[in-house]
Amino acid sequence: MADTAKKTFHITDLFRKQIIIPLVALIALALFNLILDPSFFRINLGTNNVGNPVLSGYLITILDNGAELAILAIGMTLVTAASGGQDISVGATIAIAGSAILKVLCGSNSHPEKMQAPIILAFLVGCAAAMLCGAFNGILVAYFRIQPMVATLILFTAGRSIAAWINNNELPIIKEPEFGYFGNIIPGIPVPTPFFIAVLCVVVIHLVLRFTTLGLCVQSVGINESASKLNGMNPVLIKFLTFVILGLCVAVCGLIKVSRISTINYSVVAKNIEMDAILAVALGGNALGGGRFNMLASILGAYVIQFLTTTLYKLKVQSDALPAYKAVVVIALVVLSAPTVREKLSKISKKRTAGKEAA
Repeated sequence: MADTAKKTFHITDLFRKQIIIPLVALIALALFNLILDPSFFRINLGTNNVGNPVLSGYLITILDNGAELAILAIGMTLVTAASGGQDISVGATIAIAGSAILKVLCGSNSHPEKMQAPIILAFLVGCAAAMLCGAFNGILVAYFRIQPMVATLILFTAGRSIAAWINNNELPIIKEPEFGYFGNIIPGIPVPTPFFIAVLCVVVIHLVLRFTTLGLCVQSVGINESASKLNGMNPVLIKFLTFVILGLCVAVCGLIKVSRISTINYSVVAKNIEMDAILAVALGGNALGGGRFNMLASILGAYVIQFLTTTLYKLKVQSDALPAYKAVVVIALVVLSAPTVREKLSKISKKRTAGKEAA
């Protein structure tokens, strides 16, 4: 009897788990593709145009392209939890960071034969540029109390023009293959490098949340800013810090983006990626109004979005129609992940269990 009660508790409690919706969505997409075309899960080992071993297949594409979204989801989750709003300028800021990286590597010549500076120095400059953008947004939100989506609309509008201005509207090109390792593969390692970068970022944020009070402070400010202030926290500083951390995540994505093609297209790079990042946070069951968050659920939500995108491309959905298809699916998933819906599902499950026990 005790074993039955224990099992019943786990079944009804399942609907309250924040991670259950993105997990179920991921499984549903996997089953859909398995039934439609089992070759979706085929992974091939081949060679690229220079003879290096490389893995290919839809799953590899998901791991590769989903890496950038997962990294952005980390910063976007913290911003959402602390400020109760979202940063819609991350795509434009990626363009700024990428442009700054290329400027340092190219120097005064937009098509140098060799890189004019170490990659690590260029990356640090890109980090500084993206974190400054994050600090700008953070000041508007935390100090001037401007609604996040309105505050970040400034860089959303002007960011790509700033990125083009950094390189005098030229398209810089890096010819050395070493720069492409960050966005493609490292010779001898067939798995795309962005996946390893995403894993590193996930490990770092896990350690930060585990061994510091950042997670607690962010959630406290998001739930009740006044109460957190009475408990000795600085809500302004915490909100500001989350935007700077998002800027750092953006810089990493900027490096990956420009490394993939060794150049940049200011108007196209990371276009609409901010919407996918916000959807990943929502799909993870995190309240878009701020408060408690689950970082793992957000990261899983990012891969669900990429899984869905790859599936739609496989079904030959035109790129201009892609957002409409994604919106329908994502709306359904986000509604199912809403706390009120999960509570109702839990109550229904409890009633059915009680009815069976009574019978």
